[in-house]
Amino acid sequence: MGSTRTGDADPQIYLASRSPRRAELLAQIGIRFALAPADTDETPRQGESPRDYVSRVALDKARAAASALGSAAALPVLAADTAVVSGDRILGKPRDEAEALAMLRALSGSTHRVLTGVCLAVGQAMRSVVSESQVSFRPISEAEMRRYWQTGEPCDKAGGYAIQGLGALFVTHLRGSYSGVMGLPLCETGQLLERAGIGLIAVGEAGA
Repeated sequence: MGSTRTGDADPQIYLASRSPRRAELLAQIGIRFALAPADTDETPRQGESPRDYVSRVALDKARAAASALGSAAALPVLAADTAVVSGDRILGKPRDEAEALAMLRALSGSTHRVLTGVCLAVGQAMRSVVSESQVSFRPISEAEMRRYWQTGEPCDKAGGYAIQGLGALFVTHLRGSYSGVMGLPLCETGQLLERAGIGLIAVGEAGA
């Protein structure tokens, strides 16, 4: 289990993720958290829809983290999973250059979906939501794809790109949640946290 972010008071939740992007997004909305990443099987099941897939994996991560924490899980546990979907095909993290280039070719000059499932475990209760966004890419040349791979950015990113990084150079249009494409839709996540009694905007801070 990890520790709270430097300078934070006692955490409000556990974050079941190693993703620095999800940590940054939680910090953006002022949530104090401790890291409790959990390893789960993220292999899509036969006949499983992309929406069902991200929802299931987020739920599995939350359950696994809560189980590992045991009696220490006195706080809500937040987990998320993101999938880039081209047609009906889930594009995971590329294993090598050839796979990354194949993904970028599939996304080039077209519109794809990005689904992020979020699950908040509060005791035995599991509350889930799925955010769906549509992202359009301009045509990308083979030379651009190869140069992009050489930056190292696509290596650990679903779909082989990062919208918050150099991958933004390919995006012509986004419909939906920018933070959801990054890996944690803040509007939906905030609603789950509010329902769990975690206030996001302290009274008296607005307009100070």
